[in-house]
Amino acid sequence: MKSNRRSFIKYSAFALSGSLIGSEACHPSTNPGKKKPLTGKLKLSFEPYELQLKHAFTLASSSRTTTPVILTKLEFDGYTGYGEASMPPYLGESHDTAWNFLSKVDLSGFSDPFLIEDILEYIDSIAPGNPAAKASVDIALHDLIGNILEIPLHKLWGLNPEHTPNTSFTIAIDTPEVVRQKVEEASGFRILKVKLGGGNDREMINTVREITDVPLCVDVNQGWTDKKSALDLIHWLKEKGIVFVEQPMPKEKVDEITWLTDNSPLPIIADEAVQRLKDMTDLKGIYSGVNIKLMKCTGLREAWKMINFARAYGMTVMLGCMTETSCGVSAAAQLSPMVDFADLDGNLLISNDVFEGVKVINGKLMLPDRPGIGVVKTEAILD
Repeated sequence: MKSNRRSFIKYSAFALSGSLIGSEACHPSTNPGKKKPLTGKLKLSFEPYELQLKHAFTLASSSRTTTPVILTKLEFDGYTGYGEASMPPYLGESHDTAWNFLSKVDLSGFSDPFLIEDILEYIDSIAPGNPAAKASVDIALHDLIGNILEIPLHKLWGLNPEHTPNTSFTIAIDTPEVVRQKVEEASGFRILKVKLGGGNDREMINTVREITDVPLCVDVNQGWTDKKSALDLIHWLKEKGIVFVEQPMPKEKVDEITWLTDNSPLPIIADEAVQRLKDMTDLKGIYSGVNIKLMKCTGLREAWKMINFARAYGMTVMLGCMTETSCGVSAAAQLSPMVDFADLDGNLLISNDVFEGVKVINGKLMLPDRPGIGVVKTEAILD
């Protein structure tokens, strides 16, 4: 692992030298005559919300029908940006923790929203943890800046919207009857993600294969415990058209996962084993790739850096989400031209979205040609 850490340090200068948005290059004040000078203070507001899932969402270790979120709004000089914190209970955040954290945020000392590094370093310093709450401010800040500049974030970053990947659609653990129904509902998708680890893995895959022959990826959510049994199952999964396996064993079983990655015919992707940029140092040689989620890593700024580190390591990169409104999913989708795989279907799993944003057409993410993260609020919330 020492050589891996040296490689990490070697490439850190590369990843950290690039910023998502350069203040000097993009600030309206550098383009006199086209926009009035910006004045004022950043104002943050937020509101709790409860997402209603279309189906029970069952993983290897939990099941739920709702997800608590907090929606945020940043205002500056007549411009607005929206953000979101999605907090599935197993990650330890809640309406109370996010509310308490966001109540401590005081942005009155910032008169320039383009000072992204300064603002987000301040947000990160308020208290440890709270990644989803921090992500809600990060997303709103990036949306605000895109709206000020009147340009979508993907264009601001030089990303080609035609290079967005297909997104997978998630089939959670359930009875064969419900699984068949879910697969039928996902008939327009070109890749599906099947949740495993509930003791009925072969039944899940066989049931899906009764309905469709599209490529599958599987997410075990740390549900397997024995490496040899896991390897036997992975060989069987390869025969069934699976393209990769996400977090097959508990993240603490480093030696077992390393052995599994070395012997597996399919790529092994880290999810629970990685949260933020600092965790990337320990992935090389243990996993084939990484699943990066805004709600775990504190938002777009850190996700950008993590993607670049993963690329420097030669790792497969996946961009994922929680169950979220179109606000959080559309924010992540702005980065999707950079990655190999996307699992950005969280807004499609809920029945009470309050935003309109990224679309999925024939399985492919289609970025809206609107400024910022590209969302429009469709309900009376955060008014």
